[in-house]
Amino acid sequence: MKLSDIYKEVRYFLSVESLDSRIVPNTGLKNVELKEPDSKSKKGSKKNKRNYPDRSNLKSSSGNTISIEGTKPLWGTLEFKFYYVMFLIVVPWMLKVGMEASNETNPNYPQFENLLSQGWIFGRKVDNSDAQYRFFRDNLVLIFSLMSSHVILKRIILKWSNIPKIRFDFFFGIFFLIVAHGVNSLRVFAHMFIMYLIAHLFKSQRRIATILSWTYGISSLFINDNYRSYPFGDILPFLSPLDSSFKGIIERWDVFFNFSLLRMLSYNMDYLERYHTLKSNDLNKKRLDSNSNSKTVPHNTLMELSERERLTAPHPLTAYSPVNYIAYVTYTPLYIAGPIITFNDYIYQTGRTLSWINVKNIIRYAIKVFVAIMTMEIILHFAYVVAVSKRKAWEGDSPFQISMIGLLNLNIIWLKLMIPWRVFRLWAMLDGVDTPENMIRCVDNNYSAVAFWRAWHRSYNKWVVRYIYIPLGGSKRRILTSLAVFSFVAIWHDIELKLLLWGWLIVLFLLPEIFATSFCARYKGKPWFRHLCGLGAVINIWMMMIANLFGFCLGKDGTMFLLRDIFMSWSGILFFIGSSGCIFIAVQVMFEQRESEKRRGINLKC
Repeated sequence: MKLSDIYKEVRYFLSVESLDSRIVPNTGLKNVELKEPDSKSKKGSKKNKRNYPDRSNLKSSSGNTISIEGTKPLWGTLEFKFYYVMFLIVVPWMLKVGMEASNETNPNYPQFENLLSQGWIFGRKVDNSDAQYRFFRDNLVLIFSLMSSHVILKRIILKWSNIPKIRFDFFFGIFFLIVAHGVNSLRVFAHMFIMYLIAHLFKSQRRIATILSWTYGISSLFINDNYRSYPFGDILPFLSPLDSSFKGIIERWDVFFNFSLLRMLSYNMDYLERYHTLKSNDLNKKRLDSNSNSKTVPHNTLMELSERERLTAPHPLTAYSPVNYIAYVTYTPLYIAGPIITFNDYIYQTGRTLSWINVKNIIRYAIKVFVAIMTMEIILHFAYVVAVSKRKAWEGDSPFQISMIGLLNLNIIWLKLMIPWRVFRLWAMLDGVDTPENMIRCVDNNYSAVAFWRAWHRSYNKWVVRYIYIPLGGSKRRILTSLAVFSFVAIWHDIELKLLLWGWLIVLFLLPEIFATSFCARYKGKPWFRHLCGLGAVINIWMMMIANLFGFCLGKDGTMFLLRDIFMSWSGILFFIGSSGCIFIAVQVMFEQRESEKRRGINLKC
């Protein structure tokens, strides 16, 4: 392999396009060699072919013009060379200070030492004190064993029998649900049955069915919160033996029900939409019941549907059967934590494996999963910031040290969510199902609160956009729809008033950025516009960091301690000015990274 080929492969591996098949320069454009002019040669030179488009107009296979946005590259300018030097100095310094604030050399170490466990890297201890990630980390071997067993067993059975893919998912999903939750799986099945009945009993009255689906769906979260362990014997006396029966490997069934609820609602909304689409086309009863004997969902064998097309794929009504419904809701690779895929998309992919799912892309993604796990392990072995936060052991630390404790905590939160999502997505990929990538930006690579929510838990964001935001009016009623979205997001995460208030405050927090972006758009062509946006982004990042440090890392005491040290001393003020300058530099690099993506025809708006 030539050095240029290795460089191109590494560059693609590190690009956002390699994460998700949905991130493409142009929907439907495939196998097209795109070109970017080299700065040392003439524009359009054939000697500089790469997988990146130039800023000229390109033509898709359908003959439509592809609009390529983006400004002139700044990577080689003197300004950015200065930024590179600052990165080489500041980033290692930040890591060094974060480690010093949380390891054996810090005077506060005895306060949190008992929270550490014996590690495996260079004989160091490991900070395994986060309960959520500890559950995943301690069961990682079990998860990979289950993943391998599921994939191998499914391929063997499908090869030596005529069982359709979705029928295997149906039986294995029921088996997995019972093993996972034992008799509590009956509670999940009860919710599934009620949601299914709502959609089918009231299918002729779409509005009523929709209202009932959402009402019961949200109510189920409250029911589970208050009655998750309600005795079976108190419901019906003859069920009392179930109260002492096997509760499954994961007794807290309600923790994972929230993801099941999203799939139930997706099924109901997709079914109602399809039913009324056919009804509105004046199709008779015979057409509604057609293809009743078909075992697989028909699809166009000549053209692969894009994600947007798969959301409304023309499945026959028989595809919305009880078997397919249960198979979808209990689909094992995605049952525990997602990512979320809509019912229509799932049904389409059980009938056809997308071209993006191939050995090369699976290996690439598996490497990304391995790198993420190892990154987390290194952080947990060398920076005990989670334990520091739990013990609030920052007495005597400088503002710089406390801020690094908080920043590393935020990175750990990002990793502890991203890693399980990527593991389960890899599982689905091995099974031939392509789901959205949940984390397409590093937590440190965000300068906009609006864009942050588009990139964080992206499959969930796509879900709320399709089923809540757009049906309620979308951007035409942006404030009201945003309130509805974040209200549901808050309730879905946990039944607490403070989270509901958090959701409403998020909307208020987004409004200044929305209005400022709209107002400043008129100056977009000005040479100073990029730097003005950078100043606004610095303010935004400070606000987002403080909010997240308060809510998820340092808590009220730690955040107030940090703010007091920053703004009540000259050393703190100097730190604030210096760190703001560093954030400004980082923002300029973020801006240019997104402009570089636009020059490749990709505009993620996040």
